[in-house]
Amino acid sequence: MGMAIDAACDVPQAFLDAHGIAVMPITVRVDDQRFHDDRAPAEILRFRQQRLGSRSHAAETEPSSVIEVQNLFLDRMVREYDCVVCLTIMATRSPIHDNVIKASFAILKNYRPVREAAGLGGPFLMRVVDTRNIFAGSGPALAETVRMIAAGHSPAEVRERAAHVADHSYGYMLPRDLNYLRSRARSKGDRSVSFLSSMLGTALDIKPILRAHRGETGPVGKVRGFEHGAQLLFDYAAKRVQAGLLVPSLSLSYGGDLDDLRNLPGYDALVRICNETGVQVLETPMGITGMVNVGEGAITLGLASEDHVATF
Repeated sequence: MGMAIDAACDVPQAFLDAHGIAVMPITVRVDDQRFHDDRAPAEILRFRQQRLGSRSHAAETEPSSVIEVQNLFLDRMVREYDCVVCLTIMATRSPIHDNVIKASFAILKNYRPVREAAGLGGPFLMRVVDTRNIFAGSGPALAETVRMIAAGHSPAEVRERAAHVADHSYGYMLPRDLNYLRSRARSKGDRSVSFLSSMLGTALDIKPILRAHRGETGPVGKVRGFEHGAQLLFDYAAKRVQAGLLVPSLSLSYGGDLDDLRNLPGYDALVRICNETGVQVLETPMGITGMVNVGEGAITLGLASEDHVATF
């Protein structure tokens, strides 16, 4: 059994390599440049070095099309696996989930000759899971899927558990630049960050803490100053870790150099508590798609927990 994710799921490259996870890429166009976002560290660095996530450039993102997903599976995945679990960011924010569902019909119709030519018999299965989250918020469902596969569970059990974790995943984001975030959100028809709040936020250094949960996104708090916001976010996560997570994994992504993330207040205490409680920390540079949409220097954090009310 194998796995595939879309590139807007923020997990470390080492994690992808260790578990043979395929990435369905996203094409990012910024001004006159084109980036192939498949989470490759070199491409992320090329984007960051040009500071394209720090100013309002004309940017577009295009997830893998139905044909591209179909080709990935027929050219590679059906030759390597008997079943592949595909995890995508929330269907309410991206068409990639629908594209994978549509592609699956052609894949399941046409895989037999490909497998026979490779000397493989038996059926090929696909299971598609909407993580109902974005960026690092998709991490818990990915980590649990890896664990379930390694433990030898059936495709049905893996999909059911991944969907359960997705329903209980909380993704948080702390942006640096409200005007950038508002500009990008408005270009996608999202009015969750108003003009007035972005202007006041910039003048007073007020930052929102945004939450993604069960396919919806919105503010759950506001703080003065980015570093203070990071402290509150990390303190909150540490308390959830101590209370007990559904998946012993916590995901972090940062729109910049990870050393800057590690120097933020509250980071060391969070990592220490994770280590003491046996919780794996999956930290990674934010993907190009994330930086284009939320700006450089933003933090996203993901964990899976029982239902609760977060207060900041």
